[in-house]
Amino acid sequence: MFKRYKNIGLASAFAAFVAAPLSATADDSVEVLHWWTSGGEAAALNVLKDNLESDGVSWNDMPVAGGGGEQAMTVLRARVTAGNAPTAVQMLGFDILDWAREGKLADLNDLARAENWDAVVPDALQGFAKHDGKWISAPVNVHSTNWVWANKAIFDELNLSTPRTWDQLVSALDKIQAAGYTAVAHGGQPWQEATIFDAVVMSTGGPAFYQRALIDLDDSALRSRTMRTVFERMAILRGYVDDNFSGRDWNLATAMVINKQAGVQFMGDWAKGEFINADKVPNRDFLCFRFPGTTQQVTFNADQFAMFAVSGDRQGAQAKLASAILDPSFQSAFNVVKGSVPARTDVSDGAFDACGKKGMAQLAAANNSGNLFGSFAHGHAAPAAVKNAGYDVITAHFNGEYDAAAAAEEFADAVADAK
Repeated sequence: MFKRYKNIGLASAFAAFVAAPLSATADDSVEVLHWWTSGGEAAALNVLKDNLESDGVSWNDMPVAGGGGEQAMTVLRARVTAGNAPTAVQMLGFDILDWAREGKLADLNDLARAENWDAVVPDALQGFAKHDGKWISAPVNVHSTNWVWANKAIFDELNLSTPRTWDQLVSALDKIQAAGYTAVAHGGQPWQEATIFDAVVMSTGGPAFYQRALIDLDDSALRSRTMRTVFERMAILRGYVDDNFSGRDWNLATAMVINKQAGVQFMGDWAKGEFINADKVPNRDFLCFRFPGTTQQVTFNADQFAMFAVSGDRQGAQAKLASAILDPSFQSAFNVVKGSVPARTDVSDGAFDACGKKGMAQLAAANNSGNLFGSFAHGHAAPAAVKNAGYDVITAHFNGEYDAAAAAEEFADAVADAK
């Protein structure tokens, strides 16, 4: 339960945050739109719901299934167009800034100042949590996307060590497939293929190439021989998925690894929440390691709750929600369950398991060494129009519509048209 409000003077923050004192008709409820509907995600979200309800704030849940959030954004647009925005919406990267530019988001500066968010939230996250110097969202976590999740029993059975290079990865996948398992658990959805694409770009070209190609959107990098190699490697990985992958949700692919049906999954660290929800333990039941060739780099996204401009009677509950999200106790409790790491730099790793401790240490090291990069697949490298155009080419290639050379040219053309 959260008791820190009395320690930081939240009442004073509310007075600044709300233009006039709350009346007896204040709405002590929040409506939250999100796409956290899998078992591990729902368990993590319940931490926030329970803590808010203990502070007298009712939670009106508005889940919209779909792991990449595309369906949720469609629902949101309809709600805002109808003049009925939710209190808060789970959102990623450039999507937050797009809504801020439309003038639809609340001003959280007074609350952020009272709680000193500037000092504890990493600059990379603040780049998406602030617009024109104004806090507009509350960061929940930092996810890193270039993880591999492996079934330890299969690795032990086949005497496989953790692959560190592309060739070692291919060798391991060959052995897993030859033993009768699905080598790569995958769900055939554009955002999932793009998640793998991020890792393959970083692994193949290194951080400087990733920066040029997926963040700077440099045309020569996008049309380079290196990018053709990226698509060649994506085609190789396509050969290790099962025949029923099309349309599979990401958590069902994770379940294949959990249930010893598949050897590995290339997925962000939200996958760990599914292992934990299934009572699995790192290094006993499953392994977590970086995609080969990216051991020094971290590609990230950060779930945030964008706070929409709401009427005065709803602002007090909205401020409580924003404050609760940044509370250090919640940041620890939530991220332990979710599989991600805290959005604050001052949270202890004491409650985290082996994968969580590894993730926190690697995130800090990558941030300090200049190896922390926004994920293209998850809207933290390029604006949504570019991301979505890239999705179309990546998934078309994955499904055999283009060879590698054609895919690189189509990808470059799509990016150029979307910029």
